[in-house]
Amino acid sequence: MDRRRFLLASVAGAGLVGLGACGRGQGDGAAAPVTLDADVEELQKRTFDWFRHVTDPRTGLTPDRWPTPSFSSVAAVGFALACWPVGVERGWMTREEARDITLNTVRFFHDAPQGPDATGMTGYKGFFYHFLDMETGHRFGTTELSTVDTALLLGGMLFAARYFDGDDAGETEIRTKAQAIYDRVEWDWAVARPNLISMGWHPETGHIPYDWHVYNEGMIVLLMAMGSTTHPVSPDVWTEWCSAYGDSWTDEYGSPHLHFGPMFGHQYSHMFIDFRGIRDAWMREKAAEIGDFDYFQNSVRAAEAQQFYARTNPMGWVGYDDEVWGLTACDGPGDFIQTVDGREREFFSYSARGPGERDDGTIAPTAAMASMPFAPDAVTACLKAMRARYGEALYTQWGFLDSFNPTLTERDGPLRHGQIVPGIGWVNGDYLGIDQGPIVVMIENHRTNLVWNHMHGEPNLIRGLQRAGFEGGWLARA
Repeated sequence: MDRRRFLLASVAGAGLVGLGACGRGQGDGAAAPVTLDADVEELQKRTFDWFRHVTDPRTGLTPDRWPTPSFSSVAAVGFALACWPVGVERGWMTREEARDITLNTVRFFHDAPQGPDATGMTGYKGFFYHFLDMETGHRFGTTELSTVDTALLLGGMLFAARYFDGDDAGETEIRTKAQAIYDRVEWDWAVARPNLISMGWHPETGHIPYDWHVYNEGMIVLLMAMGSTTHPVSPDVWTEWCSAYGDSWTDEYGSPHLHFGPMFGHQYSHMFIDFRGIRDAWMREKAAEIGDFDYFQNSVRAAEAQQFYARTNPMGWVGYDDEVWGLTACDGPGDFIQTVDGREREFFSYSARGPGERDDGTIAPTAAMASMPFAPDAVTACLKAMRARYGEALYTQWGFLDSFNPTLTERDGPLRHGQIVPGIGWVNGDYLGIDQGPIVVMIENHRTNLVWNHMHGEPNLIRGLQRAGFEGGWLARA
């Protein structure tokens, strides 16, 4: 039940046409909104509708996947919280509707039981379990107390607290409870080894023996932890984090950048944090060496690397090219080896995938779609190409299904997920909340800077960034 276990097992410690950064305003929020292609608008609306359809309005719990019966993912709840204001701004729901579901969510997590017991608890030490039972909200199975999923949930809550700034009792309570939930997280307890934050904890065995120490989505964990006024961690954790960057810096897939194969590692923290134009000490040194560069530009290059890899297609998978690309953590057909067109191929079920890392021909639309701010032209072209080639087999009332594999057109045995669609290949049957959320939020960040602009004034985040040594850009004016 520990998704992080799958990711740990799968991820080791030329000019590109159509790719361009949306670096407008360097994060100052002053630029006019971007006009989106009609297909992009439709995708955002359909994906938003998925959250509205599946989220329990009484508790705010969003299932990890659907329509397969599922537990809730607390990260998906955080992403849903970020989606509701998008719906208000787009006219898809009223502010009152968004306020009410947000208020029910923060009330639920504020009041949910916390304690060291292995059952009957939603969290411990202020953190929350990765997966929760959809009915009770208690720990599901033996899943871990997750530091990153807690941080992503808090990202949604703290954004909601900034967005719902009205004087009425409901919006005031959202702000009060969101801050209280953040304040009780004992980040310092999660420092199981010197200057390293553990990925999680099990009541049966203690802290997970893995830490946030490779460039990935974990930036938001460290920044949230440093920003706390109640249980902060030392800024030395950021120094230690950056000390491992040498292991990630590569030009193997195009322009040099901090490489992390699955695209989610370049998206999740960026959903809530506007890294345009702000730099820590490591980035200031790197920018002095190679020119204009920051963590946002690093994600631009990561998106370029994904398209470069799809174009060169070193493993010869069907469907990879300049237009269709995108590898990340997602469902796959199953864990098996099968001969396809005379070549032995290995396939995986749920796994992190990236350029050169457990690439089994499975493409996840979210890898490209949630990269909209980093590569708007390439993402729009990818969206149109996926729809044109795969149609309703992949693109439905709720947006894109989680993943597909055009190489696997027949199966000799059982499938772990999805089905073989004649003329298309393997297509997953589920939507995953942690893959749907970034699509809605990152399209909106590209369009209007909605989440980024509100988080420019988030005091906990500002403290974390300042303690990590970030300077410049919008942060200098915060």
